Amino acid sequence: MPTLTSQKQSEAFNRAKGFVILYGLFGAVVVGTVMDRAAGHRVVPGFLWGRSCAVLVTSFVAYWLLTRAARGARWAYVRIRIISIVMPIAIVAVDLIPGLCPGWFAAMQAVCALAMVPVAFIVNRPDVRAGFAR
Repeated sequence: MPTLTSQKQSEAFNRAKGFVILYGLFGAVVVGTVMDRAAGHRVVPGFLWGRSCAVLVTSFVAYWLLTRAARGARWAYVRIRIISIVMPIAIVAVDLIPGLCPGWFAAMQAVCALAMVPVAFIVNRPDVRAGFAR
């Protein structure tokens, strides 16, 4: 039977996984929108393709890391702590570069980034960190 701490950690990782799934769904919508625009013979720069696909792929990586961390892998926990903080900041920072991407794309990417913010708060809580102390 799991201890109270491990039960809390398990619940925390499950909540974080839910937000990562949401991040992935938003990422899939962005990829779908890019595909739709390209199918409609609109100009879609390679940057938009690469960026939208990268966000979608990172959702799978983040989910995998959360799964491994939930099983006790400290290396995965350390990585998900870092990327859950860095990814939203990086997404928004790149979108704020003037003229790099259209407004609709930046807005959609910002929604993706917002889905990752709760993950950073969840995995960095003291009760979750306590399970991975050295």
